[in-house]
Amino acid sequence: MTQVGHAALAGYDRSRLTISCVGSHSALDVCLGARREGLRNLVVTARGREKTYADYFASRADGSGCVDETLMVDHFADILRPDVQSELLSRNAIFVPNRSFEVYARQKYPYAEIERLFTAPMFGSRKLLRAEERDEPSNQYALLESAGIRFPRRFASPDEIDGFALVKAPHAKVSFERAFFLASSPAHYRRRSDELIAAGVVDKKGLSTAVIEEYVFGPTVNLNFFWSPVLGELELLGTDTRRQTNIDGVRNLLAADQASLADSFAPSMEEAGHIAATLTESMLEQAFDMGERFVRAAREAQPPGIIGPFALQCVIASGPPKSFVVYDVSLRIPGSPGTKFTPYSGYRWGREISVGERIAREVVLARDAGRLEDVCT
Repeated sequence: MTQVGHAALAGYDRSRLTISCVGSHSALDVCLGARREGLRNLVVTARGREKTYADYFASRADGSGCVDETLMVDHFADILRPDVQSELLSRNAIFVPNRSFEVYARQKYPYAEIERLFTAPMFGSRKLLRAEERDEPSNQYALLESAGIRFPRRFASPDEIDGFALVKAPHAKVSFERAFFLASSPAHYRRRSDELIAAGVVDKKGLSTAVIEEYVFGPTVNLNFFWSPVLGELELLGTDTRRQTNIDGVRNLLAADQASLADSFAPSMEEAGHIAATLTESMLEQAFDMGERFVRAAREAQPPGIIGPFALQCVIASGPPKSFVVYDVSLRIPGSPGTKFTPYSGYRWGREISVGERIAREVVLARDAGRLEDVCT
């Protein structure tokens, strides 16, 4: 699929590049980053969700705002239509895929079709996007295992549960969300799953494909990395942790009130935002070592491997010594624009920069070096 994007690049006017993305997830960060690096931007918006981009944060004559142009579609998956792809190509667009693009496109198309039908160049590896899905043969677990990175022990069935386990199942009502619950034994699993089926949170079909893994105790932190093919260097752009809907609400309750909820509570780990969270400096070398091993494993598994942003979502397990356990991997731009509010990009670049700005900078560096084919697929 690399030749699809590279064939388009051959006909581009490289003095008039546009950075494009779908209007969700991290689009504003991408747009502001493009403007700061002197590139135009285009947001593909879904009808009914366009005001954020077309009105509230649109570029203005006084130089404020950040979204230069929007392109309206009825559904995000319509970005794969030939006429929409032609619009992107006519604007010399380099597309930055985010999680919303993957989720909504997959509501209508399998990954193979997404890779084939998306003819505009993508920043990053279009082949690696599917590795986030746990039902793919060469998925994130395979990459982590190849890299020698610890991840939670998995249980093949509920009958194997021998301690606190986290169950990750498709949500019964919201196809692109997952439902989560804890179980400490096979009997506890059956009781909780029956309760959640009755509540309409999960169903038997979803439970049959659920991932069951050990629950690792510790604070969570997302290590938001950037691999630069142009510089041949791994950067830690920032670290953060998630805010999640009713989980965060329950954490604010007193212990007695939490206990009163008992097993009637159905946790929703639906993302609501992010909070900046720094690391102790003694853990930075361990973090970089893990990131470098992951980059090598991805390159060997699916050349050219990682291009640009990726995140290892971790629990910091107690020691001694403290260590990272990776419970999830993001193989594209993260959803947190606040990573720049941690100091790590500033330590590298002299001032804090966001992931969106770092992507645009890599595009500019590659363009000026005649190496756009090294950062796009």
